[in-house]
Amino acid sequence: MSEQHDAVDVIRAKRDHQPLSDSQIDWVIDAYTRGAVADEQMSALAMAILLNGMSREEISRWTAAMIASGERLDFSSLSRPTADKHSTGGVGDKITLPLAPLVAACGVAVPQLSGRGLGHTGGTLDKLESIPGWQASLANDAMMRQLEDVGAVICAAGSGLAPADKKLYALRDVTGTVEAIPLIASSIMSKKIAEGTGALVLDVKVGSGAFMKTVDDARELARTMVDLGTDAGVTTVALLTDMTTPLGLTAGNALEVRESVEVLAGGGPADVVELTVALAREMLSAAGVSDVDPADALADGRAMDVWRRMVAAQGGDPDAELPTSTEQHVINAPASGVLRSLDAYAVGVAAWRLGAGRARKEDPVQAGAGVEMHAKPGDSVTAGQPLLTLHTDTPERFDRAVASLEGAWTIGEDRPERPDVVMERIA
Repeated sequence: MSEQHDAVDVIRAKRDHQPLSDSQIDWVIDAYTRGAVADEQMSALAMAILLNGMSREEISRWTAAMIASGERLDFSSLSRPTADKHSTGGVGDKITLPLAPLVAACGVAVPQLSGRGLGHTGGTLDKLESIPGWQASLANDAMMRQLEDVGAVICAAGSGLAPADKKLYALRDVTGTVEAIPLIASSIMSKKIAEGTGALVLDVKVGSGAFMKTVDDARELARTMVDLGTDAGVTTVALLTDMTTPLGLTAGNALEVRESVEVLAGGGPADVVELTVALAREMLSAAGVSDVDPADALADGRAMDVWRRMVAAQGGDPDAELPTSTEQHVINAPASGVLRSLDAYAVGVAAWRLGAGRARKEDPVQAGAGVEMHAKPGDSVTAGQPLLTLHTDTPERFDRAVASLEGAWTIGEDRPERPDVVMERIA
């Protein structure tokens, strides 16, 4: 056990711009997880970190201490290498759904431990739970079997991984310290490193619908996470990707599953296909597989085969009809011209207000709720044609959803330059 410390001394050190020692970091994470450091003391420390930052060495040690608070998974017994992807969250970001089976179809196992949505960003588990029968929770041995047999698993992270993070995350949420880059990076990476994957590709979103609104902030977060992975011996790469406009043409749960299946069938929106293939290439390369082009596995149906087996392995029926909402409300284009912009954040809030997301962790979500987009920026639109269709089972939600879309799009004369989906690569 590390030497005894005092919480107030640790808080004061960071308040006064001093680096925390290894033993201070080890002690404070352990003591907080055990309940020996009070929430108000950890809140003060989190605020000091937000204001004064941390060095690479401090963040690395902080992450290691969070990993040490729980169990670590080990995939070394699998017959193939492992790679995982983490997205910092966006609107219409259903990429995990086609990506995991695609990478598995190319010979790399994908242990994708995912989460639920909160606020305007959707959760992968919520989306998959709209498939009749599909189960998010798997015991570790069942997960290992599925990785060996099917090659991909998307499931809920067990409570044993980085329990310090669970506690600290809830605290940051209510103390205005969510934005601290050292705390974001260590939160994400402690879970991903504890998960035991050999390679990790980070999809760091930039723009109105993302957590990081500016390229500079996104770059700093990506660099910090890549360094943390590298320091922990995990091959880590980050892509900065555009989130000013939603990905694909749907935001919701069952709506996004339907679109993901279209991608696996060789169709689907171009931006979703482009990002799925770009991330797949990075995952395969990081795992040491360079002789397979994932675009081929998408085109020839191999990825779809893995998807069907993956869904079935977790109790889901890949042939079942997906739920649809009982009520729709169409918003028509107010003018003719070119759709110049469609704000991701506004669409995310609308989907959330329609019932696709939750305000508190315990809220239920509606499988069929969400927003369907009939045009992307750069497309021509005609006055009176449908621009968006809102879906919900509770029509009293329409007014607030429509209000959140006030000013969410612009229609003009000339075509906007379409930004590249992948903006930058950081390794």
